[in-house]
Amino acid sequence: MKIKVTFSSKRINTHQRKDNDTNAITIRVFPVDFGEVFIPPGLDVPKPRVLPEFKRLAHGLRSSNISVLDAKTFYIPNLHYDGAGPDAYFWVGNGSEPHMMGIKVPNEIGSLEPLRGYQGEDIEIQLPGTLTVYDIDWLAVWCVEYRQNFGHVFIPKDLDVPPALGQTKITTTTTPRPVFSNCRELLPNRMQVKWELQGDYLVIDLYGRIAENQYMAFGLSGANGRAQMSQSDVAVAFYDTNARVFRADDYFLSDLSQCDGQHGACPDERIGGLSGDRKNGVTTIKYKRLLQTNEPIYDSAIPTDREVSIIAAIGPLNNRMEANAHSHTASDHNVDDIRIDFSSKNDNTCKSSLYSVKDESGPEPWPTRKIENEHVFTARIGPTGGKRGYTPITGLPSWGIAWYINDLLIPEITVERGKTYEFFVEGGDNPSQPARYHPLYITDSPEGGIGQKTGLQLTEQKTYAGVEFDNDENPIPTAAGRYCEWTHRTVDRSAETATFAEYMKTLELECEEGEPGYLNWTVPLDAPDLLYYQCFTHNNLGWKINVIDSGAAAAGLATTFALCSTLVALISVFNCKSMLIFTA
Repeated sequence: MKIKVTFSSKRINTHQRKDNDTNAITIRVFPVDFGEVFIPPGLDVPKPRVLPEFKRLAHGLRSSNISVLDAKTFYIPNLHYDGAGPDAYFWVGNGSEPHMMGIKVPNEIGSLEPLRGYQGEDIEIQLPGTLTVYDIDWLAVWCVEYRQNFGHVFIPKDLDVPPALGQTKITTTTTPRPVFSNCRELLPNRMQVKWELQGDYLVIDLYGRIAENQYMAFGLSGANGRAQMSQSDVAVAFYDTNARVFRADDYFLSDLSQCDGQHGACPDERIGGLSGDRKNGVTTIKYKRLLQTNEPIYDSAIPTDREVSIIAAIGPLNNRMEANAHSHTASDHNVDDIRIDFSSKNDNTCKSSLYSVKDESGPEPWPTRKIENEHVFTARIGPTGGKRGYTPITGLPSWGIAWYINDLLIPEITVERGKTYEFFVEGGDNPSQPARYHPLYITDSPEGGIGQKTGLQLTEQKTYAGVEFDNDENPIPTAAGRYCEWTHRTVDRSAETATFAEYMKTLELECEEGEPGYLNWTVPLDAPDLLYYQCFTHNNLGWKINVIDSGAAAAGLATTFALCSTLVALISVFNCKSMLIFTA
């Protein structure tokens, strides 16, 4: 049976007649059929398609079932990724497996920067340009620099999804907020403000490259025509690490001193309409303020008929989560007079996003860990420790994982010539999963990765253990065992932890079933002073082995003990002479 749909209209004829001084209108209605369409029963219309979750291969990547909403849009719920890959992106392409000849896909905010960490977030991404889901075979998270697949999902060929007309846009946990047309950079590369008038309110969006123990302040200057903190009316916005919420507090700066309860830089009240976010080193806090309040002393009216001088600052929070004095430098507060007409539209002088600002500072690296006078080692995989770990210690790039020897991140190992050492290797034994296949070997190469070398490259390094060669001189690993990895409990916390011991508390050990690999190594008498423990499959996972002569360590200890004894004797003589002088 077919359904007939008929479109009808009413044609209206009117005329007016006068009868006994009464006006009347006569209306005649005529149905008109403009056309019809027949809809077959059981019509299968295009609809979103649910796919499996990401395959879990590396860096804690996982998700719930991924949906194809339309021809260009993927919805990825409950996404987890530790963010430790140095050059990882959403990546699409063709073929039976993800590979280097893919295409980058912008993240949920349209950026092509390397992916940050995700902690169970729901995101939506769209294929770039004219690319559609009918053009690709898989969606992956791929590390370009190291050509590694962290996980992927295949796209079936029988998709019948709606066209990409914007009708499938949904609200996710990371859906970008509406972009305001007004934007001013207040502190170069550190703080921006976006604003919009909404009725009796001014809606403010503050963006700041601030630490978790810092605030950003924005408001009306205490004197029009110049930037004056005293007598100013500002909002102090920050992330409250105690309550774990974003806050924006109303401050009136009666004078430039710490708040004593009534005077100084004192908070007045919370500000309404609050939301916030913190990612990639940028804190964003959105709030709204009434243009005119009923508090004439502490709240300044926000004019909408002229420009007004504003102030902006970044400074430290005290233990009461109140604003302390900021530094008096141009990078911490505006020195020049900045004026804004809050009623303006398209007042946008921001040249770039704060998310694109490269952080050149970075935290202090952890001290190099050392292992001496030990003969048994356990080798596992773990994260590189970000800007405190592998790269600042070695000066070499990393792809997000490194060797942990006896649960220490790339320690320097000291061995003696002629002595025998044992390595229990838990770096993976399945070569079909290269992201989880890391046999250990010992070499004179600071780079490693002999398994990916060919031709003359093979002759550029010498192996000392963990590798055999077949009849064609191809290297074969001999020390491969089950896979054990120290993984992030959430995302990489290396930037927030001052010591490696604290960092280890943010990790947990995950091991697959199976047995460790075993490497028994007697150090040759002619071994060079410096060797390296490395990964057979990949470059730059290991670090130094210091080779010394047998007994050298004991001789060094004896020398140190002798020096200490001499020093103690000298101190005793000095103290005795001091006593004699004092007595005399």
